[in-house]
Amino acid sequence: MKIALCQINPVIGDIEGNKKKIEEGYLKSIKNKVDLVIFPELSICGYPPQDLVEKQEFRDKVRRAALGLADITTDVGLIFGSVVEQDDDVGTGVYNSALLCYDGQIKFIQHKTLLPNYDVFDEVRYFERATQNLVYEFKGEKLGISVCEDIWNDSDYWKHRRYSIDPVQCQVDNGATVLINISASPYAYGRRRERKEMLSVLTKTDNVPLVYVCCVGAQTDLIFDGASMCFNNKGELCLLGEKFKEDYIIFDTSENYDPIINVEGNFDEEVLQALIFGLADYAVKTGFEKALLGLSGGIDSALVAYIAVQALGKENVHVLMMPSQYSSEGSINDSEILVDNLGISSNIISIQPVFDKIKEMLNPLFNGKEEDVTEENLQSRIRGIYLMAMSNKFNYMLCTTGNKSEMAVGYATLYGDMCGALGVIADVYKTQVYELAKYINREHEIIPESIIRKEPSAELRPDQRDEDSLPPYNLLDKILFKYLEEYKELNEIVSELGNGEIVKRILKLVDKNEFKRKQSAPALRVTTKAFGYGRRFPIVQRWER
Repeated sequence: MKIALCQINPVIGDIEGNKKKIEEGYLKSIKNKVDLVIFPELSICGYPPQDLVEKQEFRDKVRRAALGLADITTDVGLIFGSVVEQDDDVGTGVYNSALLCYDGQIKFIQHKTLLPNYDVFDEVRYFERATQNLVYEFKGEKLGISVCEDIWNDSDYWKHRRYSIDPVQCQVDNGATVLINISASPYAYGRRRERKEMLSVLTKTDNVPLVYVCCVGAQTDLIFDGASMCFNNKGELCLLGEKFKEDYIIFDTSENYDPIINVEGNFDEEVLQALIFGLADYAVKTGFEKALLGLSGGIDSALVAYIAVQALGKENVHVLMMPSQYSSEGSINDSEILVDNLGISSNIISIQPVFDKIKEMLNPLFNGKEEDVTEENLQSRIRGIYLMAMSNKFNYMLCTTGNKSEMAVGYATLYGDMCGALGVIADVYKTQVYELAKYINREHEIIPESIIRKEPSAELRPDQRDEDSLPPYNLLDKILFKYLEEYKELNEIVSELGNGEIVKRILKLVDKNEFKRKQSAPALRVTTKAFGYGRRFPIVQRWER
C-alpha cells in the first residue's frame, strides 16, 4: 500500500485554513497515485483546542468542514483528525477521532481511547473515550487506526503503563496488517528518540508496519516538531519526516528501505532549532512581524537576541539598552558589539532621570527608610515601561529574557523584566544558556566572549552579583532539575547533592514564587516539565515539607 503522510502546521481555530491544507495535500496525493493519505490528530481544528471544544458553534463548523472534506474524496482514502459529536445522555458526547473517508463519504470513525490527563494534557475535560478498537479493511489491508496516546501504552516497551487498556494491541489481535497513528505529540528534548524506540519495539514485536504522522508547529507555548515516522514489520525506521517544518512523504509498505538510526541531534542543536522555530511560528500566528527586547549586556538577553534574529531576520529585531548608574561600562560596550555582530537596530535610553524622579516623589511616603529591593525593582519596572511603550507604539512583539533558573526561584520582577508576550528561554536553565551560547560561537564569535565570561549580575545595586542571592548556577540547576523534572523532594535531593540548608532554601523559593509564574509570559516548552499549564500548583497553600 502506498501511503502519503501530510505533516502540516494547523492553526488552532482556523478551520477553513486547515481544511484547505488538507484538501491541497489530498489532491497532491491523488496525482502521486497513492492509496491512502493521512493527516495528524485534530488537524481540522488544531491541537490543543482547549475550551473551544465547549462551543457548539465551533463543533458545528468542524463537523461541516469534515463533511466537506469527505465530499471531495475519490477511491483514494483520506484519514484526518477531527472533533466528532454524538448524541449521548451521559458525558460530553464529544470525541477526539480519526475519520477515514473515500468515495465521497465518511466510511469509518475511530475514537481516541486513551485520554491523557497529565502534564499539558487535559483531554478528559472535553472528550469521551472510545469503547472499542476495530480494524477496517481497505484495498486489501486491515487498517488499525489509532489516535496519539493510544499507541503510548505498549506493554513490551513500558515497565509501568498508565492505562489497563492497549488499543493498538486490540487492533493487532483483530488482524491489523497496517497500523496508522495520527498524532499531536508536543516536543521536549529526548522525546523523538523515545518515540522511535517505542514504536520500533511495537512494530518488531507485533510484526506489522506502522505509519505515524505528527503535526508540526508552535501553539503558544507548545512546540510540535513533526518528524513523522514509518516503520516496517521488523521494527526498522524506514522514513523520517522533517523536523520543525511541514513535510510530505510517501511510504510504500512493499518497498525495502535503508534503516534510519539517528533521529535526534545533540541538545544544543535541537533546542536552539526548537526555540527559533517556536518564536517564529508564534509571531506568525499572532500577527507580529518584528520583535523587541531589552539588551542588558548579559548572556540571557544576548541569547534571546540571537534567537530572534534567526527566527525573524535581523531587519525585524530591535533592542533597547537602558543603563542606570549601576550599569557597568562593559555591559554597554558588550551590548553594542553584539548589536553590530547581529546587524540589528538599537536605541540607548537611560533610566536614571526617571529613577531619580520616582525616588524623589516616593521619599515622603517611605519616611526615610533605607533603600532595599524596592528600589532595585523600580529600575526593572522603569525598563518595563520603556519596553512596553516601544511595543505599543511600533507593534513590536516584546520578548522576555528570563531563564528557567530565574523563573523557578523568583529572581525576576513582576511588571519589570517579566513584561512581554513570550518567554523565549524560560524553559532553559542558566547552565544550558551558557551551553547554547558556546554552540552559537562554535565557528566564529557572534555572542562576545566577554558576555559569556562575565559574572552574572542584575546590576541593580553597587557590585551586585547573582551569587549574592543564589548558590552557584551549577548547583542551583541540579537542585531545580531534581525538584521540577524528577519530582524529588528535600530528603532525596539532599541525599544525592548534600547542601541541606541550600536545598531547603531553594525549594522554598520555588514554592513561594508560584504567584509570579502565574503572571508570566508563556514559555516555549523544550523540556519534559515546563512552567505553565503543564505544571499546576496552588498559590495559596501551606504545604510544609
